Amino acid sequence: MGDQPETMRAVLLTGHGGYDQLSYRTDVPVPKPGPHDVLVRVEAAGVNNTDINTRIGWYSKGDGDPDDAGWGGSALELPRIQGADIAGHIVSVGCDINPGRTDERVLIEPCLRELRGETVENFAYIGSECDGGFADYAVVPARHAHSIKTDLSDIELASFPCSYSTAENMLTRAGVTSGDRVLVTGASGGVGSATIQLARARGAEVIAVTSRSKAEGLRTLGAMQTIDRETRPTEILGHDAVDVVVDLVGGEHWPDLLDLMRPRGRYAVAGAIGGHTVPLDLRTLYLKDLSFFGCTGLEPEVFPNLVRLIETGAIRPLVAATYPLRDIVSAQRAFSEKSHTGKIVLDVAGSG
Repeated sequence: MGDQPETMRAVLLTGHGGYDQLSYRTDVPVPKPGPHDVLVRVEAAGVNNTDINTRIGWYSKGDGDPDDAGWGGSALELPRIQGADIAGHIVSVGCDINPGRTDERVLIEPCLRELRGETVENFAYIGSECDGGFADYAVVPARHAHSIKTDLSDIELASFPCSYSTAENMLTRAGVTSGDRVLVTGASGGVGSATIQLARARGAEVIAVTSRSKAEGLRTLGAMQTIDRETRPTEILGHDAVDVVVDLVGGEHWPDLLDLMRPRGRYAVAGAIGGHTVPLDLRTLYLKDLSFFGCTGLEPEVFPNLVRLIETGAIRPLVAATYPLRDIVSAQRAFSEKSHTGKIVLDVAGSG
């Protein structure tokens, strides 16, 4: 462990429910890396929908039943340290990892294919199936700690992993290329604003669904057109108007998204903040030869591509606000109000 302390600050999720399930502690043991792991000193950690959804048991198919409230469909091991967005430095390595990686600045891939030295059959997620970045230190599999060289700050870096990899994964799965016309719902959030930048980097034309107050900011990011989220998109664009829909909302206007897609259109989804149960007319699906992509597990090329885009400056961070680690409840309250554009980030290293 070298010069690392024996204990650290961390926010523990002690159960499913309200903010009272979050406990800020200063006496949590510093974890030790396994043979295939690295120990990362967390500099900053982003706040995400997944943190809140995991806390309230939203992922459970049994109306909050804790037996299937994890990302992988099983119970969480509690207490759990959440936090899927991690930027930091490697401070020690497991016995099977090159010690030369010590002191590397790293960005952590949140969707894991390996955990505790074993290959994961489907995937595991940091902050759900293992402890995450709402702490001074985190253990992660070495293969998921990506070296990064950039002048961006740690807070800026922590705005990328979860939202930008989710966005890049949807664009990858849907095969978005130059010339595609892409509609993005929930466009002002972390994933939505990331999708705008990443789709534009691919040469696609982006139409963003958002509130009027956030429309100008999204046009600055690269959206060619914005549509008010209270309006049905077909009323503005007509039918068969886009090649791809990137959906983070679901909700009552969902059938309109299928009418909006051209024949052989592609629909990618990684969120349902407007409602997770929607009506599907199967005739629309098969008569238009549509393709649907549910996107959680990252394709192997997604995170390395993201690191390259960050290092070359092809995409930029969008940080809405920062909070110290101890103010996790305030940060999540601000996140839930949805009045921000971009990411809310915990300044872990700078927290007193």
